[in-house]
Amino acid sequence: MSGIGFIGLGNMGRPMAANLVRKGERVVVHDVNGEAVRALAALGASPAEGAAEIAAGCDVIFTMLPTTAVVADVIGGANGVLAHAKPGAIVVDMSTIDPLVTDKLAADAAARGIAFADAPVGRLASHAERGESLFMVGAAEETFARIRPLLEKMGTTIHHCGGVGTGMRTKLVNNYLAIISCQLNAEAVALSQRFGLDLAKTLEVIHGTTATNGQLKIAWPAKVLAGDTAPGFTIDLAHKDLTLIIDAANAVKVPMPVAAVAREAFSAARAKGAGAQDFSSIVDVLCDGAVIKRPRL
Repeated sequence: MSGIGFIGLGNMGRPMAANLVRKGERVVVHDVNGEAVRALAALGASPAEGAAEIAAGCDVIFTMLPTTAVVADVIGGANGVLAHAKPGAIVVDMSTIDPLVTDKLAADAAARGIAFADAPVGRLASHAERGESLFMVGAAEETFARIRPLLEKMGTTIHHCGGVGTGMRTKLVNNYLAIISCQLNAEAVALSQRFGLDLAKTLEVIHGTTATNGQLKIAWPAKVLAGDTAPGFTIDLAHKDLTLIIDAANAVKVPMPVAAVAREAFSAARAKGAGAQDFSSIVDVLCDGAVIKRPRL
């Protein structure tokens, strides 16, 4: 490999790129945020002016970007990755986007002799910092074999879900359950507090039955129930992903009534200015609206 390109140095991309640098890879980076680029350069990465420069000089190009539109432009635009990448290069998109756009970008890449993989990320920014991310990969077998050693430098759990597009679709199913669990948990916790129940005892009961879930048992005690609403995964991102989930489901004629209701609950939270908070803080928004004391363990 002549180098690893990494485009998108946000809360998730920056620590993942940093792990590649720390573990001996020659990494070329770009982001619209110059400060993020300088931080990676201080670790030993090489800055680039844009996607075209990275694509022309790297054999594997990772993207970790915020929206479908940005991914489509950075990878597939006139001055994007595919227009400048060498035949035989691999493009790995780790964003969470519309899977139909993933399919189109993969087809456009194949027409140019460029391999494509979707590898959206599970877990949080704190896991990315520690090199403990989870990847859901959609790729041909030979492409997966080539990128797996790099993914192992950024994460601890790597699932090859199938061909291109399966990683993205797996991510949407996973995030659907994670996000609606937050809404269900928020309603249950708010109800318990309106009933005047002891929260710790209520949770002890729930965790001993099939009513429990990973958000309530693992994530919430360390986040919102401890008073920490600093974003690991924001309400804005939860809303974005629910929109992707509903649109993707509609495209294949699968009704998602629970997802639609949950999205509007997150819409209400955003309208109240809570979009930048951790998505577990949906319980605070709900309790505020119901004039219930915010629950804390």
